[in-house]
Amino acid sequence: MGDISPHFSRHEFVCKCGCGFFIKDAMLFCRLELMREAMGIPIIINSGCRCEPYNTLVGGNKASEHMDGQAADIRVTGSILRDKVVKLSYEVGFRRRGVANSFVHVDTDIMKPQDRLWLYK
Repeated sequence: MGDISPHFSRHEFVCKCGCGFFIKDAMLFCRLELMREAMGIPIIINSGCRCEPYNTLVGGNKASEHMDGQAADIRVTGSILRDKVVKLSYEVGFRRRGVANSFVHVDTDIMKPQDRLWLYK
C-alpha cells in the first residue's frame, strides 16, 4: 500500500539528494497506477522528482520534467520487461517516453512535443 496512490509511496519519488523536494502530478500517478495494475508486479522507480542542483549533478536535461514532478524513470531488467513497459506506456496514455538499458522514462509534460520516443546512450 502506498501513501500517495494505491501502489506508490512518496519516498519512491522524493529527490534522492535528501532535500525532500517532491511534487505530486496527478496524471503521472494515475497512469503509473494503470501500468502497475496491468503488469501485476511492482514497478520500481529509479528517479522521480529532482531539485535543480541534483538534476544538474546527475546530468539531467536543463528543462527536465523531473524538476516539475512530471516524470518517472521506471527500472527495467532485460529486454522483455523493457518492451512490456514501453508497450504499456502507450496503452495507459503516456505520450512521451525515453528508453535506456536500465530504465524507461515516462512523463506528462504537455508543453513539450507529444508522441515522442527517444533513446538514451
